[in-house]
Amino acid sequence: MWDDAFPSFLIGLREGLEGGLIVSILVATLVRAGAKSRLPQVWTGVLAAIAVAMSFGAVLTFTAASLSATAQEAFGGTLSVIAVAFVTAMVFWMRRSARSLSGEIKEKVTGALAMGSGMLIVTSFLAVGREGLETALFLWTTARAAGESVGPMIGAGIGLVIAAGLCWGLYRRVLKINLTKFFTATGAVLIVIAAGVLGYGLRDLQEGGVLPGKAAFAFDLGQSIDPNAWYTTLVQGVFNLMPAMTWLQVLGYAAYLVIVMTLFVRGIRATAKPAPAQRVAEDKADKPAAVNAAAVKASETGEAVDAVEEKVVVEKDGAVAEASAEGPADGTDAPEPETEPESKPASESASESGSEPGSEPASPADAEPVAAPAGGGRKRPAWLLPVAVVAVPAVVAGGIVAFGKSKPAGAPTIAVSEKECGKGFTPPKPGRQTFQMQNTGDKTSEVYLVDPATNAVYGEIEGLAPGTTRDLVATIAGGSYAWRCVPTGGKPVTSAAVQVSGGGGTKAVIPVSEEDLAGPLRAYKQYVDQGLATLTGQTQKLSDDLAGGDLDSARTDWLTAHRTYSSLGAAYGTFEDFDKKINGRVDGLPGGVHDKDFAGFHRIEYGLWHGASADELSGPAQQLHDDVVGLRKAFPTQDFDPGDLPLRTHEILENTLQFELTGDTDQGSGSNLATADANLTGTRELLDVLRPLIAKREPQLLTSIESDIARMQKLLDDAHHDGTWTPVEKLDATARQRLNGITGQLLEHLAPVPDLLEIRKSA
Repeated sequence: MWDDAFPSFLIGLREGLEGGLIVSILVATLVRAGAKSRLPQVWTGVLAAIAVAMSFGAVLTFTAASLSATAQEAFGGTLSVIAVAFVTAMVFWMRRSARSLSGEIKEKVTGALAMGSGMLIVTSFLAVGREGLETALFLWTTARAAGESVGPMIGAGIGLVIAAGLCWGLYRRVLKINLTKFFTATGAVLIVIAAGVLGYGLRDLQEGGVLPGKAAFAFDLGQSIDPNAWYTTLVQGVFNLMPAMTWLQVLGYAAYLVIVMTLFVRGIRATAKPAPAQRVAEDKADKPAAVNAAAVKASETGEAVDAVEEKVVVEKDGAVAEASAEGPADGTDAPEPETEPESKPASESASESGSEPGSEPASPADAEPVAAPAGGGRKRPAWLLPVAVVAVPAVVAGGIVAFGKSKPAGAPTIAVSEKECGKGFTPPKPGRQTFQMQNTGDKTSEVYLVDPATNAVYGEIEGLAPGTTRDLVATIAGGSYAWRCVPTGGKPVTSAAVQVSGGGGTKAVIPVSEEDLAGPLRAYKQYVDQGLATLTGQTQKLSDDLAGGDLDSARTDWLTAHRTYSSLGAAYGTFEDFDKKINGRVDGLPGGVHDKDFAGFHRIEYGLWHGASADELSGPAQQLHDDVVGLRKAFPTQDFDPGDLPLRTHEILENTLQFELTGDTDQGSGSNLATADANLTGTRELLDVLRPLIAKREPQLLTSIESDIARMQKLLDDAHHDGTWTPVEKLDATARQRLNGITGQLLEHLAPVPDLLEIRKSA
């Protein structure tokens, strides 16, 4: 989470500081112009800008959620590229405009004062609104790239809070910051981050089908580095560099970084080294007449120079700075809003404003306040306008969300029965739609929205009881759609097909039937039967070792037999009570390892590695062999649900992560990693029989799974030396973390398999 927070923290800090400085200059200009009464208008414009930015973020989030998966990728990629363009323009604009920022804003404020309250609100809104929209777009993009919003939002919030504190310190003259150096450093970092966002956006556009080359990888370091290691997570979260990147991503990243960074650095050098004549002009410009006039007055009256209270806002080194009678500021301070006394002698006012003979004219911001136009009519409440400018963007955004999304209340009602399916179904509009499915029949029914040509499923409801209504949500795109109802004990009924035009593409699941799984089930049962035959001979040898008093051979043969049994993990649920007898754990037994019901492999393991004699273990070893023989005889007649095969792809390694990789099942042999290796072998065998079904539906998923398996296998092999396995508790922290990390990632990739290969009655 925290690695994803840094880019958002930086954008929040920089954009917040930019917006805060602009607000500070607005406020200081009004105070110096004697127009404090107009400050609420500035804050109204600022509130309006914040409301628009937040509403913009809400609309972006809703729009993405309402699109199909493919359209979401294209939409997100497009906005990522736009966000990069905005951030790049912002970095160069601030570098170029820092020196004249204060003067430009003062000029606009002076003009707005003469034109009335509305223009002052618009001026402050436009000055701050751009920063808000940039922030909203960049935060949305980084949150999408991170796959979660908590980290980016926390990072942005911290950045904005710090920016507000810095602006307050600059405004009150309690803090000095060289803003030129700050914006230069953060600009360079933002260019690097933006390069990563561009690369991520290009990948999204490839996934969305907008750009080609999504399978043309420039490199894939998936087997070389751990994607869950802290350093990998940090690099990916901050720079959006991934272990596998396409050629388009790499070229886009490199080209942007080289070109933009080169231009940025050249601009810095050009700004840092002005010509001699230019430096002289700047030095003169940095000494406003008001400072000179105040110094002359101080010398004439005998006052100390540092007692002169007059402060004049100037620009120096890209900062909002101050100049006093002591001379120009260092370019690192900020304006303090000091109000002139409401009534002063004309001569004093003229002298302090720099209007004495021979002095330069005062700037517009230091002129006499412009009187607001006299209002005639009924005065409106002061709170009305601020509430309106905040409420209107929120209402507009709420309207877009409310009317842009299909709601169950207004969704079409589709009738379902054992005789008629899809009554009331008309061609839906493209996009995310909600259908109200009402069972008007007498039997519980399965309901599917399908492509009648391929039987692909776009949405489904299981067990819709008679007389009930439930919502089915599906993303509609161009294609053919029909309803298929499968009542309990009845025949499937399919509605007439309708055609939908436009809307891009959407993802459907090709259903799996029991017949589809029949072949894989036969192949896997054959694998288990052969494994049990091998196991029978191995447990007999173990029993013979103990009967002959050979404890060393027994330890070796115990591990061999236990690994064979562990490789049959997908059949554990079918083994019924045999599994508890053969491989039962000590958990839950009142007597623990000394309980009379503690039997099987782990009972023998405890004795072999805790000093038990061969005679003590001969009985448990013989019992283990007898149970294995019994299992082998019973297995052909046991009920093996074909739906269990897809489920076991995930469950085998889930148990490995829970028990083997924690050392929970170790009874002294230190062989948990050997067991994990056997479990991985069993998972691989199971995936082999299911491979044709997975490849037909999600080939990319299969590629990710195979890559994870190869990396996990390598980590396990690294813990196996000369026939000896490193105990889990003796792995160094890094190796253990990497092994847990890759196992967790493999589980994430295996998690969709059960749903992908779920037996559906629509098939």
